[in-house]
Amino acid sequence: MYLDKLKKLAKDNAVEFIDLKFGDLPGVWHHITLPVSALAPPLFKTGVGVDGSSLPGFSQIESGDMIMLPDPTTAFIDPFFERPTLSFIGEVMDAGEKILPYSRNPRRVAADGEKYLARMLKGVKAVLGPEFEFYVFDRVSFYQGPQNAFYYLESAESTWNPAEDDENLGYKIPYKKGYDIAPPMDRTCDLRSQIASMLAEVGVELKYHHHEVGSGGQHEIEIKFDTLRKMADKSMLVKYFIKNECFRVQRSATFMPKPLFNEPGSGQHVHQYLADARGSLFYDKNGPARFSKVGLYFIGGLLEHADSVLAFTNPSTNSFKRLVPGFEAPVAGTYSVGNRTACIRIPGYQRDPKSMRFEFRPPDGTMNPYLAYTAMLMAGLDGIKNKIDPGRPLDKNLDELAPEELAQIHQLPTSLNKSLNALEGDFRYLLKGNVFTEDLLAAWIKLKRKEVTEIRVRPTPYEFEMYYDH
Repeated sequence: MYLDKLKKLAKDNAVEFIDLKFGDLPGVWHHITLPVSALAPPLFKTGVGVDGSSLPGFSQIESGDMIMLPDPTTAFIDPFFERPTLSFIGEVMDAGEKILPYSRNPRRVAADGEKYLARMLKGVKAVLGPEFEFYVFDRVSFYQGPQNAFYYLESAESTWNPAEDDENLGYKIPYKKGYDIAPPMDRTCDLRSQIASMLAEVGVELKYHHHEVGSGGQHEIEIKFDTLRKMADKSMLVKYFIKNECFRVQRSATFMPKPLFNEPGSGQHVHQYLADARGSLFYDKNGPARFSKVGLYFIGGLLEHADSVLAFTNPSTNSFKRLVPGFEAPVAGTYSVGNRTACIRIPGYQRDPKSMRFEFRPPDGTMNPYLAYTAMLMAGLDGIKNKIDPGRPLDKNLDELAPEELAQIHQLPTSLNKSLNALEGDFRYLLKGNVFTEDLLAAWIKLKRKEVTEIRVRPTPYEFEMYYDH
């Protein structure tokens, strides 16, 4: 039945090619393009061969042959190809006598996370709503060699280089004054609307979009809630559409957490709750902050495992340049109501009991959403299972606490290396239900340790400023 619908979709849009997209372990899409004649049963039964040894974090060269199976439910007309193209998101599978799920396939992790939740709490689903923050630059160049290194970013919105501004029209956004700024200072509102309209055409509905705090072209697009794996798929689509549409109009979008020194970083805050047919399990009108015991236990589990969860939600060395005081970025493992300096924020503006939720604020766009969303779920479920009490909410501005008060609060890891250390010591909750596997965790840690080393051995321009004349 699905094949008939897909063939009709292809015919109605004069499709000439099929594009199969699949993610590696870090969360980067790869793709293979086939003629439309391949739209037949074998495509969905036996798939297409891929070289797993060429995909970061996957198999070794001696066992590199793998199979990619497209998921027919993910079909969409891809607007970024000149020739009409039907795209699918695919699953990387083990190639053997039987085609079996591959342990390190990120979509498999998300699917098994949902199955584990369904076994633990029957009829309950995890519902998520991320906020996508990103910068859009007019010019980007960077290079790292043995004898020189540089990066150069330019934004017409910023006040960085007024003497070199060929435009001479004013309307520059002052430092950290970009939040919800209106045109003409917000020069990208039409581009955001265009991206939102394109996303709506492939089933990704907009909640809202706006300019963010960063004066150098920082923006946010927030989409409507969905279940875990569907939201992970949508997260990949959002990034794909934002980057490609910006590129098409000669702009450059990045989800890098901290591309600019001393400007606000870009996060990917994740709103989340568990729900059954009646609505959110986190609501209790008589509970503290109107949160139920189940909701508080979930928060307790996430706080208990936050350090190791950050190895998935903040998996880049650059991630921890964002998680610093003074930029509305969380640095401590706490929760609160309406306090944006806390690790977990229960939004104070919530009015609908059916969607009672909290927001986990550390994550950023370098995450693999399949792994990051599932890691947060597994930590929360461990909290429910073991009835982990998160204690009382902390409703103080953490950026203004006295050192002695701050010392009493658990501090989040300050580097990727420290979060990986935490993961090595705290990972058993991820293995429940075979959702994560030990070989996946080992591959992830190995991959990320390599990134840490690559950064550690390279001098930076500021080190020359600090140490060259010593």
